[in-house]
Amino acid sequence: MFHLFKDTKNLAPKEAYENLKSDHSITLLDVREAYEYKSGHIQGALLLPVGEIEREIKKLNLDKDALLYVYCQSGVRSKSACSKLVKLGYHNVYNLGGISSWPYEVIRSFE
Repeated sequence: MFHLFKDTKNLAPKEAYENLKSDHSITLLDVREAYEYKSGHIQGALLLPVGEIEREIKKLNLDKDALLYVYCQSGVRSKSACSKLVKLGYHNVYNLGGISSWPYEVIRSFE
């Protein structure tokens, strides 16, 4: 099972935070479910549940060389999502891990 994630590059929250502040070309993907996203997500994150990646990623019209940062709740789904994205031909995919280890502000959506 480990071999599935060999192409995944990990990124620490501090590095991601700094990069997101300075590089607005980064696409930040939250691969949790909608109710989790609403309970708290990183500013600028797009919701793309891991189970919908193959079907929905094309709607984002991202270049295969786009810089993608991916996170979930604890890091398990984001690893799976990164693997799927790499298999779909995306080259610059980084696993941010889980929002549970994100020490910075999160946005909450209430409906």
